[in-house]
Amino acid sequence: MTPPTTNSTARLGSGAPVFGAPCWVSLMARDLRATQDFYGAVLGWTFRSGALGEQFRIALADGVPIAGIGALAPALQVAVAWTPYFAVEDADVTASRIRERGGTVAVGPVALHTGRGALAADRDGAVFGLWQGPLVPEWEQWRDTAPVWTRLQTRDAFDAAIFYGEVLDWACDRPGCCDVRYEHDEVVLRHAGHVVARLTSGAVEAAPDPSLRPHWHTHFTVADPHADAEKARAHGATVLADGVSPTGPWVRLSDPDGATFTLNTRG
Repeated sequence: MTPPTTNSTARLGSGAPVFGAPCWVSLMARDLRATQDFYGAVLGWTFRSGALGEQFRIALADGVPIAGIGALAPALQVAVAWTPYFAVEDADVTASRIRERGGTVAVGPVALHTGRGALAADRDGAVFGLWQGPLVPEWEQWRDTAPVWTRLQTRDAFDAAIFYGEVLDWACDRPGCCDVRYEHDEVVLRHAGHVVARLTSGAVEAAPDPSLRPHWHTHFTVADPHADAEKARAHGATVLADGVSPTGPWVRLSDPDGATFTLNTRG
């Protein structure tokens, strides 16, 4: 991918702009090789090198880019977690909006090989990323068919939707933005008619259990969540919870490094 200009808008192959939509999900792992082995064995992913160097890999499912996995610096004592990134038109403007609305910007915006990125947290503490620059060439396929999506478990979904809507220009009248609707007790985010994220109320900011605090949570769609959960357990994962939703069974797991994710049959 060609490095963009400073204020370039992410665009599809058709030239249509994209902003405010989840455009990627990334995991910073303590042991890159072991993490590749785990997700390769459990989800059948393969890996290739990325543009950011030897300490970063692109995970693929059936040849389609799914996620990024990087090596966490040994000196950093931070929790390992899956983090969604949202496409933005201008990372500096978006970072300013986050601060103005009570959120925090922990890293960046910084220049990377193909664009500019930042790590931030909303006003309830849920961590997310910003990405200004070209999307992966197969992004439309990632959005439409890739087995990954994200859910914000937050204190108040309406309040969170207002925060992210103002920060990321959701539900505006500009081409390329996301549509926001309230459906079945949750806020549903769509881009070009495709569900790309969900926001659910009920998280408790001061909960001792991190899984109950506000956070963005990554879901991977599989044919048989319980069968894949057993494979994950055999490779060192911990099963945290399971159940059945209106769309089918689900299992929440913690990988050997402590990163949590959910396997389910549909988004």
